[in-house]
Amino acid sequence: MLAIKNNLMAESAARHLGRSYDALAKSVERLSSGLRINSSKDDAAGLAVRELMRADIAVIKQGSRNAMDAISMLQTMEGAMGSIDAVLIRMKELAEQAATGSYSEQQRNIMNNEFEQMMAEIERIATTTNFNSINMLDNSGSSNIHFGVNSFIEVNSVDVRPAKLFDIADSAKISIAGADGTKAQAALTLVTEAIQRKDSARASFGYMMNRLESTNEVLNIQAENLMAAESRISDVDVATEMAALTRNQVLAQAGVAMLAQANTMPQMALTLLQR
Repeated sequence: MLAIKNNLMAESAARHLGRSYDALAKSVERLSSGLRINSSKDDAAGLAVRELMRADIAVIKQGSRNAMDAISMLQTMEGAMGSIDAVLIRMKELAEQAATGSYSEQQRNIMNNEFEQMMAEIERIATTTNFNSINMLDNSGSSNIHFGVNSFIEVNSVDVRPAKLFDIADSAKISIAGADGTKAQAALTLVTEAIQRKDSARASFGYMMNRLESTNEVLNIQAENLMAAESRISDVDVATEMAALTRNQVLAQAGVAMLAQANTMPQMALTLLQR
């Protein structure tokens, strides 16, 4: 029907053009953001899953950083124990030197002075070495390295203070002085045992670092797999969306052309009225 009051063809063309423009705007939004889901109306269920995945990925990545921080802490403590190792070796060397009968009492006293300074240095290293104010060498407790909900590794501290290493209440009683090498020979045994205890404590840090490195590797793999899954849910397929963009551009252009044609229809009716 040819009418001038209601241009139904123009209304229809305008409606289809609006839909084409909305689809075109959506394609532009997706391609410019790189995301298939930009708001909950795009995919409500997909958005919920994506946000949960993003939260899990953030927690796992932080857990990985926690593991690396713990490794740094243990490396600091293990490095300090390396210094204690050098001190103990020097103490054993002094005890061996003083144990022989070719030195005088005065000379053994000089050796003992250095021996005592080495003992004091072990005490200083054990009590002052810390990482972020955490000391793991004076038996001050344990640290839980967290990797997410109900997931952690407990790292126990050790005690490498002289009283613990030499297994005596008063480390000052250890001496290599004296008229003969008797005390030095006893001290030689104590230092040997102290080195064994130190090695056991140092080894505990070593295998704990290996465990944390394995944990960090697993966490990185988990984060990578979750990111891949999140990408499949959330990211835009550029090839598919470009095809949709092209189709919507053609439809929009066709809609504009048809709307222009539809707007000329009432003029045909006016032509009839003029005749």
